[in-house]
Amino acid sequence: MNDLQTLINNYLDYCQNQKRLDTKTLRAYQIDLTQFCSHIQPADILEVTPEILENFISELHQKYKPKTVKRKIASLKTLFHYFEYKDLIDRNPFTKVQVKFREPALLPKTIPLHTVETFLSTIYNQLSNAKTAYQKRNALRDAAVIELLFATGMRISELCSLNVKSVNLYERTILIYGKGSKERKVQIGNDDVVSILERYKSDFQTEIQSCGHFFANQNGKELSDQTVRRMINRYTSLAAIDLHITPHMFRHTFATSLLEADVDIRYIQEILGHSSINITEIYTHVAMSKQRDILTTKHPRKDFQI
Repeated sequence: MNDLQTLINNYLDYCQNQKRLDTKTLRAYQIDLTQFCSHIQPADILEVTPEILENFISELHQKYKPKTVKRKIASLKTLFHYFEYKDLIDRNPFTKVQVKFREPALLPKTIPLHTVETFLSTIYNQLSNAKTAYQKRNALRDAAVIELLFATGMRISELCSLNVKSVNLYERTILIYGKGSKERKVQIGNDDVVSILERYKSDFQTEIQSCGHFFANQNGKELSDQTVRRMINRYTSLAAIDLHITPHMFRHTFATSLLEADVDIRYIQEILGHSSINITEIYTHVAMSKQRDILTTKHPRKDFQI
């Protein structure tokens, strides 16, 4: 039986039960592969040709940005490698397909440090001036969320899935499970950050125990990334900040700030949980204040007498 949708379902089961891929990756695979299945004829994998793949990839380029196309192609490649591994096909049609294309280099968007300060000040003002216990507790949790994002550079998915046992405020360490279930431990170096995390943990102890996650809402459910995004939008509006801020921008700002402070890029790579130094090196292009300082104070033109 070579029905493509059936084989895709088998592959997704394989990814979940044997490769132990995380839920987010499995969802992306399911979306990408189901899209491929619904867009091609025939549905028999033995009749999938390089021409069919090329036409499908061409359609993807017309609909999506290069980064999304790259992900969808990667999902397809892993599927056909699985077919090879299971001896379901004699020849992989991808071997005859040229899929290299230029992906535009998009520099990470950062938040000016004075804007981060304004953002945090707005949350703390809300905490101080809250009229109800509900508002006060929300502001307390929101402050803890943003402080931890900026203090560690962790991803929003890592923050929302943070287990209560992974947070050791006595030793000031956070055990983070990153992409591919890779572990890394990040230190919290700021007293104020530790203090707000301790206040939050004490106040939300019941909710934390209810869901097992460090960050919870007042209903005892784990915090979702959409909740964090809405929260960031709210404080951006309250602070009258004319910038669209996303959770990931705190990570970019964290990395760029450390680089500008002369922290070795290998340390930044380890803290961020990047598998390759090449990923971290993109921040060398955005450390503009450091570049400005170098070219102002080190360039020989400053000593010319003309």
